[in-house]
Amino acid sequence: MPTEPTTKRCIAFVDAQSLFHAARQAYGSFYPDYDPVLLAQKLSEQLGWELQQVRVYTSVPSAEENEYWHRFWMNKLRALEHQGAMTWWKSWKTRKRPVHQPDGRTTMLPVSIEKGVDLRIALDIVQRAHSKSFDVALVFSQDQDFAEVADEIRAIAREQDRWIKIASAYPYSSASRTFRGIDRTDWIQIERELYDQCLDPRDYRPRRRIVSADSPEGKETDEVETEPSEHHHDETHHDEKMPIEV
Repeated sequence: MPTEPTTKRCIAFVDAQSLFHAARQAYGSFYPDYDPVLLAQKLSEQLGWELQQVRVYTSVPSAEENEYWHRFWMNKLRALEHQGAMTWWKSWKTRKRPVHQPDGRTTMLPVSIEKGVDLRIALDIVQRAHSKSFDVALVFSQDQDFAEVADEIRAIAREQDRWIKIASAYPYSSASRTFRGIDRTDWIQIERELYDQCLDPRDYRPRRRIVSADSPEGKETDEVETEPSEHHHDETHHDEKMPIEV
């Protein structure tokens, strides 16, 4: 049996959309207000792992389709890169699909289809396991598709005769729709107290210039543009305004 290393090198793989939707279910987050780098640092410190890298993956709407969320994610991803994180993103595509309404009607609505994010994460985890870049893969997701990745990691561990762990981290409260992490991984439930310690103080939501009517000088001020919660999807949620198909 392989010896468990004294120093456990960790790489965090963050599915940004999955993390947001889990936080929305658990804590009522209105937008992706978390700092994934700080979350990975806090968890690694608590568990005695040496964090080597944070990798953040997401889908992003085009500026033509949804300028608000396009600008938000571009701003946030640039800031994460300045923090030292690796970021990867891909545009989602929109098609009209039948969507069943609560009243029984079926309506053709634009459905944003996310392709490639989970595959990119899975490939990166496997490639870095083969290159012995980590001892712990910390995956911020509850997507059960990654259970097959966990099986592959175990096969690589046997092949290399070394100790490797894969863990699934996700926000959790009594309001969450599922308590499960990724099957065949270690589950790490992020409680509200820890999540609140890792809120990002920077606001990446687009701002608009306005002229105050109360100001005799007509001074311009910044105001955050308002937009409903991000129109996206996880395995258990479909937004009524813009459903997402994965």
